[in-house]
Amino acid sequence: MVTSTSRWYALAALALCTLAVGLDTTVLSVALPTLARDLSASTGDLQWFTTAYLLVLAAALLPAGMLGDRLGRKRMLIGALLLFGAASVACAYAQSSAQLIAARAVLGLGAAVIMPLAGAVLTVLFDASSRSRAMSIWVTASALGIPLGPLLGGWLLDNFWWGSVFLINVPVVLLGVIALALWMPESRGAAGRVDALGIVASTAGLVGMTYGIISVGSRGWSDGRSLSTIAAGLVLLAGFVLWQRRTSSPLVDLRLFSSRAFTGGAVLATIGSFAMLGLLFTLPQFFSAVGGHDAFGSGLRLLPVIGGLVIGARAADKLRSRFATRTVIAAGLLLIAAGSFLGMRTEVHTPYGYLALWITLAGLGLGLTMPPSLDAALGALPTDRSGVGNAVLQATRQVGGAIGVAVLGTVVNSGYRSGLPLEAPSVVRESVSSGAEVATRLGDGRLLASVQQAFTHGMSLSLLVAGVIAALGAALAVAVMPRRTPAPPAEALEPALAESGL
Repeated sequence: MVTSTSRWYALAALALCTLAVGLDTTVLSVALPTLARDLSASTGDLQWFTTAYLLVLAAALLPAGMLGDRLGRKRMLIGALLLFGAASVACAYAQSSAQLIAARAVLGLGAAVIMPLAGAVLTVLFDASSRSRAMSIWVTASALGIPLGPLLGGWLLDNFWWGSVFLINVPVVLLGVIALALWMPESRGAAGRVDALGIVASTAGLVGMTYGIISVGSRGWSDGRSLSTIAAGLVLLAGFVLWQRRTSSPLVDLRLFSSRAFTGGAVLATIGSFAMLGLLFTLPQFFSAVGGHDAFGSGLRLLPVIGGLVIGARAADKLRSRFATRTVIAAGLLLIAAGSFLGMRTEVHTPYGYLALWITLAGLGLGLTMPPSLDAALGALPTDRSGVGNAVLQATRQVGGAIGVAVLGTVVNSGYRSGLPLEAPSVVRESVSSGAEVATRLGDGRLLASVQQAFTHGMSLSLLVAGVIAALGAALAVAVMPRRTPAPPAEALEPALAESGL
């Protein structure tokens, strides 16, 4: 029998799981220069260190949610954590680029199981009265990895070898496994026939679209092969939707989308991921190339995001008892928009206090947006489909984040290149990091100033796009979300609660 106290211990274990995934998502960025030197990795190899993880993660999310519903979420989570820990060790001791790419792909597989099932278990452990608070804690733990990854990674690289940035996952994984084994009950969903064709179609479609989006981020929106890959992925996903409507045992029950709470929550969480991940893709580059800070210093300067996020998540839990969910979400998206618009005024020599102000506003907005959006969507799910339903949520968020990085990254690069003098060498045009390194090596202060101003101009353009998207999301929240988002009916929860002994 699981007590009320034990549920919160189980939540702590789930938070550790998602923190491990969050750390791994961002910690690699600070290690790339070292990997290029120690593993003799090419630029293409460096791209694949990240791409291999993202592709497997996007491809495996939906099947992982379905298998968790069938085989047992506790069992699958513990197995995924052990796999994640083993892959982290393999990454740390890789002797070549090929070995590291393969290990990163296995990491993506473990993360693909952890992300949807951790969220799905919340619908079993917590009822409507406490689920909002639990969701806030879980989302905060997931987002903690964004600034903590560069912070811990920078410190480890300064004191140990590059493999240590992967080994930080191991103690987190071990604590998570022990806590899950002790405090989390087993739960399952519907045990229907495996939709093999749906798995293949969704996997291929998500791989195609995600790979195309990643390619666009580096090759630009005029690259025909990237656009063709995105189009092929979209066609496969359209075919997947048609098949789901016809088959008797679908991988994704499309009736879920008949709920305005589920559909609205999924879309709004995706918009939040788009705006924030695109923003957090740009800021570390600004702190490093324009501000001249090292990886650890850049991580420190992202900490206001955490402060804003924690305060926003706690406030959202209280505000939802007084205001409609859609009002809270709309307010969060408007804060993200306000922070982005204020950020547009950032210049090369703007004091950090001003940056901390608008970064904090954006973090507050994320805290007000993400937990209520996810809670509204999860609350609309029947418990026996919460695994695959949450996998749909996570898949849309991952794709939304990838699109945010690709679109806003392309806007930054376009603005950067257009702001450089015509005589700037090609190596300077490749990236702001390359430009700053070349200018510093040559001792050319004028070129360095041009590089920094050009990137700041590109960042302002990307913040404009992020702000507009967030503002449109706020209007969408008011128009689409129901005034109230009730929890699933008690009869939908009873089978899972009885099975898990709650």
